Amino acid sequence: MAPVARRMFELLEPICLVTFFADECTAELAALGHRTYWDGYFASRAAPLGRVPANVVHAAFYNFAEGEAARHIPRAWETIPPEASLAARQRGSAASLRRILGAGMTGSPGLVRAADLTTKAATSAPTEGRVMYAGMRALPVPGDPVARLWHSATMLREHRGDGHIAALLTERIGGTEAHVLSALEQGIHPPESFGRIHHLPEERLAAVMDGLRARGLVDAEGRFTDAGRAAKQRVEALTDDLAAPPYEALSPAELDELVAVLEPVTARLVAAGSR
Repeated sequence: MAPVARRMFELLEPICLVTFFADECTAELAALGHRTYWDGYFASRAAPLGRVPANVVHAAFYNFAEGEAARHIPRAWETIPPEASLAARQRGSAASLRRILGAGMTGSPGLVRAADLTTKAATSAPTEGRVMYAGMRALPVPGDPVARLWHSATMLREHRGDGHIAALLTERIGGTEAHVLSALEQGIHPPESFGRIHHLPEERLAAVMDGLRARGLVDAEGRFTDAGRAAKQRVEALTDDLAAPPYEALSPAELDELVAVLEPVTARLVAAGSR
């Protein structure tokens, strides 16, 4: 099922990315009173966990630098309830999908079927060891097909993310180190310029790079060594393996149907950059 999990990731990720790239979600969260993009991000994504302290959010998200979660949690919840941020996230994301996909596609039987099958997969996997996924599973599934497709795709994204963290821990790769390896995989050099980490203090980034060099994962120029590339490949392979269980709930015919109905949806979102 690992190849299926990889293909489904490719098809579902553009649906989830509207939350982070398109304007509607950001506008909905700002309208609540969140002062910055990252206030809204942390408040809404962490909301399914409940009012947990910043160190729990940091642990569950894994790939943010030390102290980043604490700049937003719990302050972002002090005047805006987590439930309100969560609802704004869903409203904005669904609105983005409706705008990008258009009425013809969002009102089609194919999209309804995509929402139904994605939800069947997303609500079928075990929650043990899947903190972010379990939080999403505890939420009600929306009735509206567009919101339901986004919600279930996001559930599957968090399920995969929980497994990805387990894969990174297996290789003893920290959160910032994971961003460096992802940057190198994308051909970004120097990897410290990657958008997810370029804002970190230079001394922090230097320490991360020194640690990767000491382990033989990057060379003196900050590029992959053979060992580093192999480690990254092992992480991705294990991530795919661990992401497979939800799709075992679907029959081969249902999987084929889901791919078929998602392909035009994904193609339109990719063409728009999920914006």
